[in-house]
Amino acid sequence: MTFKLTTFTAALLLGTASLSVQADETCASPYMAKITGQEDFVYIWTLGAEGVGDEQDKLVTVDVNPQSKQYGKVVASLSVGGRNEAHHSDFTDDRRFLWAGGLDTNKIFIFDVASDPAKPKLTKTITDFVAKSGGVVGPHSLYALPGRMIITGLSNNKDHGGRTAIVEYSNAGDYIATYWLPTDSNLQGAIKSGKYADGYNYDIRALPRKNLMLTSSFTGWSNYMMDFGKMLNDPEAMKRFGNTVVQWDLHSRQPKKVFDVPGAPLEIRCAWAEEHNYCFTSTALTSKIWLIHQDDKGEWQAKDVADIGDPAKIPLPVDISISSDDKTLWVNTFMDGMTRRFDISDPFHPKQVFEQKIASQVNMVSSSWDGKRLYYTSSLLANWDKKGADNEQFFKAYNWDGNKLTEQFSIDFNKEKLGRAHQMRFGAYSLYGKKAGM
Repeated sequence: MTFKLTTFTAALLLGTASLSVQADETCASPYMAKITGQEDFVYIWTLGAEGVGDEQDKLVTVDVNPQSKQYGKVVASLSVGGRNEAHHSDFTDDRRFLWAGGLDTNKIFIFDVASDPAKPKLTKTITDFVAKSGGVVGPHSLYALPGRMIITGLSNNKDHGGRTAIVEYSNAGDYIATYWLPTDSNLQGAIKSGKYADGYNYDIRALPRKNLMLTSSFTGWSNYMMDFGKMLNDPEAMKRFGNTVVQWDLHSRQPKKVFDVPGAPLEIRCAWAEEHNYCFTSTALTSKIWLIHQDDKGEWQAKDVADIGDPAKIPLPVDISISSDDKTLWVNTFMDGMTRRFDISDPFHPKQVFEQKIASQVNMVSSSWDGKRLYYTSSLLANWDKKGADNEQFFKAYNWDGNKLTEQFSIDFNKEKLGRAHQMRFGAYSLYGKKAGM
């Protein structure tokens, strides 16, 4: 154990030393090679929908290079069998494999994206995640560390509530360890800074140079698999949301501090500049931007720094995307279908400077490294998406010139019989020394 930990710590330090050349598009792990120029593809992890096409979850590949003859077209669609509540995906640190999770079946699908970036291949399916992890349910965020994938769980198999853990695998797909979130009854050495230590989990991000890992919180299986309207009208269900962000020691996986961040904090996005020691998250139920920052004494703190829209109307903030220059935070709100740009040049006082309606509903937003291109998708959860005419399912590409968003193309996933478009990741031939079309 000592030898393995020492070896792994050395790998982490090597990654930190080369951080300046091992960064990624603005929302992914800092250990990956980055696409600083034009991306060739967007991989969209898509939920199968009853009565739509083959009804299966699938990885949809769209050509997004304006120089390509297939620009704006679906060039591949790989179904994985059944509906698993497809949700999040991410690459291994070498970016050769894309891991994608299913919240309901707990399956993890591993795709080879390096052999032919235009046509990913399914190479492995992990089916024993719950058993190996000791009862973790709902693989959500998949996050790359050197030679490792860290996976956040959203629930557990005992009561299907929010109590859960993070789970570590090797890049080869072998289980390594489970780290349960601290709770009131078992803080595991962490300091409880406020009222809550709920053990809930959602997203995960790291600042390697600060030996910092952060996790946020959401809700358990019994809520995210429930009809949205039914849940909103269930007082007990509305009590079952997380209110915490946890600070971890990145190297040892030891929880250090539990912050009160009430209202279900979701995505975490960390600043890129070496002098910027902070990360952002947003709260779904209270519509606020929170700053997790290091103070003058070197201690990490959590602070509510801005409202998103009108919190009284519960616009339901979902995805956020930070720019590579740490000056912009894009925030999507599901209920009103809006994307908002916040100026975060002063991270303690974000200011909304732009907004635009994308559709009747919107979930994910992904930004290119240079900030000139933004991509949007529609689906939140199968049982939470809007119904009827408002159930728009799409992938949209926009150009951003610093003042306005201009739509370049849109793909109607209902019309194309693909399903519910959820999360996006970028691909490029250049990552693997290949030329376009090869």
